[in-house]
Amino acid sequence: MTATVTLAAIAGAHGITGEVRLKLFGQGLDSLEAHKVFSAGGRTLTLKSLRPDKIGAVARFAEISDRTAAEGLRGTLLAVPRASLPPLAEGEYYHADIIGLAVVDTDGVAVGTVTAIENYNAGDILEITLPDGKTAMVPFRPPGVPDVGDVVVVDRDWLV
Repeated sequence: MTATVTLAAIAGAHGITGEVRLKLFGQGLDSLEAHKVFSAGGRTLTLKSLRPDKIGAVARFAEISDRTAAEGLRGTLLAVPRASLPPLAEGEYYHADIIGLAVVDTDGVAVGTVTAIENYNAGDILEITLPDGKTAMVPFRPPGVPDVGDVVVVDRDWLV
């Protein structure tokens, strides 16, 4: 388990006053609004305002005052301490806990490693790097992923 959990990434600048567009990971605005301070690539950012946007959110941070500064943060991940997050319900996971896990099929045969989790507004998709370097994807829900523990179990019929 990681000590921090990433809640969003800065996707780019919004306007000329230092606002940024955010790509959200997790439960949307509610998960961000519960926090005021974020670890961001070796620095701290203090949230001043947050509003929904068509593909995520727009945020203003106290430390960012112009477009140039905002553009310089593109790709920066916004993380919070794991201890500041509410406990997870059964069957819920933080992306940080899944990325890097080994993947096996329902027979226990090695498939690869989870290298990313994407969401195209239809649910989470696991990106799996196969031993030959190719990439496969599987919906992160049963029956495609029947079990998650120390490894991720996938049904090979669902690999794309």
